[in-house]
Amino acid sequence: MHIAIITAGGAGMFCGSCMHDNTWARALQNAGHEVSLIPTYTPIRVDETNVSTDRIFFGGLNVYLDYRFPIWQKIPRGWTRWLDSPGLLNLVTRFAISNDAQELGALTVAMLQGSDGPNFRETHELADFLGQDLQPDVICFSNILLSGAMPRLRESFSGPVFCLLQGDDIFLADLPEPFAGRALELINSHGQLFDGFLTHSDYYSDFMSGFLGLPREKFIHLPLGIDLMGHDGQPLQRDEPPTIGYFARICPEKGFDQLLTAFGLLQERHPHVRFRAGGYLGKRDAAFFKKLQPAIDALGPAFEFVGSPETHAEKVAFLKSLDILSVPTTYHEPKGIYVLEALANGVPVVQPRHGAFPELINASGGGLLVDPDDPQALMQGWESLILDPTHRLKLAQAGHTHVHERYGTDALVDDSVRIFQTATADMASAGASGVSTAPGIAEER
Repeated sequence: MHIAIITAGGAGMFCGSCMHDNTWARALQNAGHEVSLIPTYTPIRVDETNVSTDRIFFGGLNVYLDYRFPIWQKIPRGWTRWLDSPGLLNLVTRFAISNDAQELGALTVAMLQGSDGPNFRETHELADFLGQDLQPDVICFSNILLSGAMPRLRESFSGPVFCLLQGDDIFLADLPEPFAGRALELINSHGQLFDGFLTHSDYYSDFMSGFLGLPREKFIHLPLGIDLMGHDGQPLQRDEPPTIGYFARICPEKGFDQLLTAFGLLQERHPHVRFRAGGYLGKRDAAFFKKLQPAIDALGPAFEFVGSPETHAEKVAFLKSLDILSVPTTYHEPKGIYVLEALANGVPVVQPRHGAFPELINASGGGLLVDPDDPQALMQGWESLILDPTHRLKLAQAGHTHVHERYGTDALVDDSVRIFQTATADMASAGASGVSTAPGIAEER
């Protein structure tokens, strides 16, 4: 089976969604399937073997210039395509490309307008490449913001098309009006053209069905999986002072400020504890981090910020140095890969009771749930495990076993193939009888 996955680059940062897409594509390839992982906007950045193609669609520079300067749309595409080169886009993302929803409302709507918007050339280029040149068996977009290509794609591609939802609502909810409302209208319209929407939690299926105004029966649960290779940490009972850890992007929505407050409270009661934080700090959040500097300084040598590990081995080594991990997101997390990575290395978690966290923690038995947006509750969760190391070790062992048994890539691959093969067979059967199973495809063959 040939599967095309359309992913969105993270503008130079380690993006959880595109890293997961790369892991997914690699696992499918290792299982014997042909997979084309096609990046958009910018190249993807991962800490494992990158299997994405070199060609970038919807290159960030051309998308912006087409939107900002109508005359740019009239320049022959052959003269502008060099701006989509991976090397140039990687260079520019270090200085100029924003992914802040507050600044990108009009551009987001323009992208979603597809053939009717300023990015019609990029829209046609991607849709025609997929439908006429690549011709895979199945296509899966991993970002609903690319759905503006769907009307054009349905003119040439009659196979199943899915969309994997991994947090699209977070960006959309931050868009200012009137752009947020218009974006949701366009997504709802384009959403009718998809054969299904994949999510990694039942919570997110329920939520996104209502948020996008799409039928719940079109949402399909796909197990979350990580490549367990190299995740060799083991549950341990250590004699050293306990270390609380954070591993995610440094930003308000991940709850980094709440975590600092909680650690300050914990330090007052247990002066020997340590705190290690790792993750990407971009220009958008530099001011946020600077504002927190007095609180960080107050923690003294107990606090250590290690930045963003460059390699998979460095990431695993960081996780193995922890006794407890917490990422107290203020938004409702749709997946939580960092939870699985911590548990895979024998580190239990303390997480807010919302989003996908209850499903992950209840299934794995690898942590505690606390009230969200409450540093005091977070501190008490940590303290309960520090005071009862036997219970902490029990949670670590349960989570470690469950992740290694259930959350590797095997289940992710098996369920993906089952979903895609079923959709392909159903569409072929419908085609043989002259009935369309996807809007936009002619009923008579």
